[in-house]
Amino acid sequence: MGKQCKRRKIVMIGPVYPYKTGLSYYVSLLYNQLHNNNEVFLISYTMQYPKFLYRKPQKDYEDDVLKLDDVNYMLHTANPFNWLKVAKYIKKICPDLLILQWMHPYFAPCYYMLAKLVKKIKILYICHNVFPHERFPADKWLTAIALKQADFYITHSNSDAEDLKSIIRNPKMAITVHPAYNFFRRENMSKQKARERLKLSETDKVVLFFGLVREYKGLKHLLNAMAILKEKLQIKLLIAGDFAGNREVYDGLIKKNAIEENVIITDQHIPISEVEKFFAACDLVVLPYESATQSGVIQVAYSFEKPVLATRVGGLPDVVFDGETGYVVEPQNAGKIAEAVIDFYENNRSDEFVKGIEREKYRYSWERMEKVISSLTGNIDKTQNEG
Repeated sequence: MGKQCKRRKIVMIGPVYPYKTGLSYYVSLLYNQLHNNNEVFLISYTMQYPKFLYRKPQKDYEDDVLKLDDVNYMLHTANPFNWLKVAKYIKKICPDLLILQWMHPYFAPCYYMLAKLVKKIKILYICHNVFPHERFPADKWLTAIALKQADFYITHSNSDAEDLKSIIRNPKMAITVHPAYNFFRRENMSKQKARERLKLSETDKVVLFFGLVREYKGLKHLLNAMAILKEKLQIKLLIAGDFAGNREVYDGLIKKNAIEENVIITDQHIPISEVEKFFAACDLVVLPYESATQSGVIQVAYSFEKPVLATRVGGLPDVVFDGETGYVVEPQNAGKIAEAVIDFYENNRSDEFVKGIEREKYRYSWERMEKVISSLTGNIDKTQNEG
């Protein structure tokens, strides 16, 4: 298991409650884990994204399950004078390590200047997406100028690691799976109770698409697969997530495939208190993505011991083991999605996949994530930083 971690000072920067993103869950859970063995100072934002980049409300004050007490909301990502203040605060703490979350090139000017201002403090970037899903001119350049200021890097997929190597020569890095979001199971809700709440029959076959609906997530391929599946199975598709104003094309596809009776849509951001019923009610979680680096949805599914059907893109095959914890199929192929779903039900694969998920439990733990960070940054033996 390696040596006991030394207690040290760490500054973390990232979104937490009330910001309503999966990344805010990630930062909160990582903070809670690191706080057990280190003195951790958490900085969040007074302004994360400007409204022209993120048009919907960025905060949800009612969804306070992961509310933390010791957060300094002080970083304004678009105000250079504020960056001087934040850098001064960090230097006064004099931490052993500064941990930054990398998710989009928008943050490049802010993080570049912070890194320059804090000078000799060691910096670790946790790269959730090295490059953005929706690419744009200069995104690679912006990413490079920011990330080159760091000393250490963690990615959650091999594909992100390759992207990182394309801009940084021989980075000191670790590749490790995204830890599980294990806090959504609040009532230990049974499948029967969850289906009662969602008005689903106990005899229905139920698959789930969860999360913000964006083009690259390939929901249209799952809807096309449903046209095949409805002829073979008594099946329902739950879609739970915000369509961000782009629902019309999906409604048109549902009508075209005549699957109105087979699809149930909850078009909104799903608060923490409501997540459990969707995962408890389903049999299989489907990620029909056209592109990806990694996805926290898989880790939510595993925390509910739900098998996953994912496409062979980005880092998804790194965490979904075909035939062991679910299925990996070729992207943009409704026929292959339907074939896997049919196999799942006709051959009763659920129990064997659940056993596979159980075998991988420690690999997805936050304890293990802490060991990866400590090993990479030189705090314990380097036997725990891969896998």
